[in-house]
Amino acid sequence: MEYTGYTTFRAERNGAILTVTFDYPPVNIQGLPMIADLNMLAHKLEVDRSIKVVVFQSAHPEIFVAHADTNFLKDMSTEVVSREEVKLLDLQTTLERISNLPQATIAKIEGFARGGGHEFVLACDMRFAARGKAKFMQMEVGMGILPCGGGASRMARQAGLGRALEIILSARDFDADEAEAYGTINKALDQEEIGAYVDTLAKRIANFPADSIKACKRAVYASIDLPIGEALKEEAYWLYQATSKTPAIKRFTAADESGFQNDIANQRNFNDAVIGIQEIK
Repeated sequence: MEYTGYTTFRAERNGAILTVTFDYPPVNIQGLPMIADLNMLAHKLEVDRSIKVVVFQSAHPEIFVAHADTNFLKDMSTEVVSREEVKLLDLQTTLERISNLPQATIAKIEGFARGGGHEFVLACDMRFAARGKAKFMQMEVGMGILPCGGGASRMARQAGLGRALEIILSARDFDADEAEAYGTINKALDQEEIGAYVDTLAKRIANFPADSIKACKRAVYASIDLPIGEALKEEAYWLYQATSKTPAIKRFTAADESGFQNDIANQRNFNDAVIGIQEIK
């Protein structure tokens, strides 16, 4: 499958990893062209089982993805609507598609990610940020609105209620180390370390079965939204989805017949052994 024809980013495939590089001068503004491109990208990724990991990065030396384009924000309705009449916004539905992709998604943030740009990274599965370069902000309260690309909805899930409200209501920049402390990113890394760290992680995940990656995502996301009893049922459901499509049973059988689990050498070296067992298809 070809990943070409985008105007706000370029996509490069390397094996089971797709690297998406935002490149929309002058500042990677998040406007209708970017939303259209992201929907086209999601449309392909939703059915492409050969891609297992998607890494999002930026070509801009200072900006990951900027805030939403004020050109279409200024045209928002000022009329109050009822709860029954309200519909999801384009940015909400687009970022929900990114969140629901079957692939593992990783944001490598080496610049500003404010407003909608920050909401984009929150929609990714994992986020890693470069010290001295990454800056985050939700500025919407200062403009008279609220984060409406999933920021108000995902922030508390990621950071907790109090920290989410601090981030949203303060409308101030915070850096990579603060973001790590808040819990809005996985890890803050020095600028010379982030590339190798994300690359190593992406390549490791790409070793594993696509259907298992998807099942893990679905079960973990369900744990956020459902009561524990229902979330456990989701785990069981996705377990059988995985075993029906992956070589899991072959691998368990081979491990059992070889005495793998009772070998102390294997227990000491499980980090590498889990990669080695990928040879069983």
